[in-house]
Amino acid sequence: MTNLILHHYDFSNYSEKVRVAMGFKSLRWKSVVVPPVAPKPKLTPLTGGYRRAPVLQIGADVYCDTRIILKELERRHSDPTLFPAGYGGLSNAVSAWAEGPLFRAIMLYAWGTNHDLMPPALFEDRARMRGLPIPSVASVERAAARNAPLVRMQLALVEDMLSDGRKWICGNQLTTADLSVFHALWFMTDRSTRLAYEFDGLPAVRDWLARIRAFGHGTCEELSSDQALDFARTSEPKAVSRSGFRHPEDPDLGALVEVRASDYAKDAIVGRLEFLDMDEIVVLIRNDEVGEIAVHFPRIGFELRAARN
Repeated sequence: MTNLILHHYDFSNYSEKVRVAMGFKSLRWKSVVVPPVAPKPKLTPLTGGYRRAPVLQIGADVYCDTRIILKELERRHSDPTLFPAGYGGLSNAVSAWAEGPLFRAIMLYAWGTNHDLMPPALFEDRARMRGLPIPSVASVERAAARNAPLVRMQLALVEDMLSDGRKWICGNQLTTADLSVFHALWFMTDRSTRLAYEFDGLPAVRDWLARIRAFGHGTCEELSSDQALDFARTSEPKAVSRSGFRHPEDPDLGALVEVRASDYAKDAIVGRLEFLDMDEIVVLIRNDEVGEIAVHFPRIGFELRAARN
């Protein structure tokens, strides 16, 4: 089974990160639109409870989090590369900043500015996920005002990164750092053009954004959630042929384990530990709807522990 099935929704910036990667690599893929808020009854059988988007499905293998999704796309379609030699450390460092302080400030600024354009249940869903009270309109507007200066300061940093005439964030080749910075900036104007003026006076950023948008999203075909479940039901997880790596502190292969995001989305995915290496966790889950599924996670950003009795 080689169909690339992306479970995503339109205003998900992390989904946009993967959509652009599909465009950069000129890939054909199938699109399954999922709800932006829980519950997600057609996605849960594939992920064991992972609630975020996007999710990449290839038969009965499911990849959660863009870090592992991009690596799997690269493994299957290496030309053109998202991981050029010699850029790994810098690209990862820039991505950590872009998806941390940069995106948090942009998210609060954009949400507060465009709260009237967001799905009504979105703020309640995200507050519940974080274990916080539902924010009022006044509170999200105050958060936007607090974060506007932080956004402007960090946009100036991106302009400075590109000020020497380079085409891409880390140098002469596109890396995953470009996608990480891009999807954060994309979020500012996806819902509306109200914040477009924040890019005034940033010519290098504007040119760089245009270069990335020119990649498009590849060739996309719509697929229903039920069809995606059928693909999983009639497939088997692929055998992992790569050499694994296990730290002494890790659970044993075959053990019942929990995988959780290390930030605020704490829902546990429980399954049998199938594979480990330096940057990947694979657990097997089973349910009546689709049978056995291999769910893949990156090491960074996730916690692995033995399941609680």
